[in-house]
Amino acid sequence: MTRVLLTTTSFQDTPGIHHDMLAKAGFEIVRERGPLPESRMLELAGQFDAYLCGDDALTRAVIQKSLPRLKVISKYGIGLDKIDVAAATDLKVPVLFTPGVNHTTVAEHTFALMLAAVRNLVVEANHVAAGRWTRITGKEICGKTLAIVGFGRIGKEVAIRARAFGLKLVGYGNYWDEDFARWLDIERVESFDEVLRRADIVSLHTKLTPQTKHLINARNIGLLRPGAVIVNCARGEIIELEALVAALKSKHLLAYAADVLDQEPPPANHPLLGLPNVILTPHIGSRTHESVQRQASCAVENLTLFLAGKRPIAQANLLG
Repeated sequence: MTRVLLTTTSFQDTPGIHHDMLAKAGFEIVRERGPLPESRMLELAGQFDAYLCGDDALTRAVIQKSLPRLKVISKYGIGLDKIDVAAATDLKVPVLFTPGVNHTTVAEHTFALMLAAVRNLVVEANHVAAGRWTRITGKEICGKTLAIVGFGRIGKEVAIRARAFGLKLVGYGNYWDEDFARWLDIERVESFDEVLRRADIVSLHTKLTPQTKHLINARNIGLLRPGAVIVNCARGEIIELEALVAALKSKHLLAYAADVLDQEPPPANHPLLGLPNVILTPHIGSRTHESVQRQASCAVENLTLFLAGKRPIAQANLLG
C-alpha cells in the first residue's frame, strides 16, 4: 500500500470533501503536525512513497534520504520556498503544487490587516474587552497610494478590492498584465526605490527568491514616507528584520501588519512580538473553509493522478 506523510494542519483540522477524497484513494496515511523542521523530516525520510506537505523543510538532504522510496512531493499551496525544487529536479522527484486556489482568500485577509492597522482595530477591541472606553483617532485609506509588489493572482485580487476603497494604485513586479493594469488604471513603476518613495501603503505579494529576500532593507526602508504602512501576506524574509524593527521603533512606519514571519511559529523573544504598532496573524491568510477545501482537494487530486500514471494538475519542475 502507498504510504503518504500528511503534515499540513489546515488540511487536517478543516472539515470538507478533501478528507473523503483522501480516504477513497486508499493510501496509508501517517499524520504529523507541521511545518516540520529539517531535523524531524530527516528522522522520517525513507519511510514514505509520497509527501503531502505544507511548509515543511524539504531540503536536499531530506529528499536524498527519502530515496529510493519517495516517488512524489505534493505541495498543499503555492509557495515552494521551503522545498529545494532544484534538488528535487536533480534527484528526479516531481514537485506538484496547487496554483489558483487561494488568491481570493489572501486578498481578503490583506484588507483585514490593512484596515486593522490604520484604524487601530486590535488595540481598540482589546480596550473594550478589558472594560476601557479608550478611543484612538485612526486614518482613512481612501485617496492614499497603495503599492502592490507582485502582480500574480493575489496581487490582482488586491488591486480589484483597492479600487473599491478609492486607493490610487502603483505596481511593481516581473509579471505584468497590461490589459488588467489599464482596466484598473494601475501605474507600473520600474524602480523599487521609486515604489517605496511613492507609497503610503505597501502590500507584498511576491515569491521569496534569492532576488526578493530582504527586498526591503536598511538601505531603502527610509525611502518610505513617514507614517507609511507595510502589509505582508507573502513571506517574512522579504523584509530585513532589523531594519523593520528600527523603522517601527522610530515611528517612521506607522504600522506593520503581517500574516507571515521569518520564523514560524516565532520564539518568545522575537523582536516583533509586543511592539505596539505591529499586528501579526499566524499564517492564516489562506485558511478559510472554502480555500482549504480548494487547496486540499487539488493537492489530493495531484497526488492520485500522478500515482495513477496520469498528468497532474500542476507540476513545478520538469524532469527529463
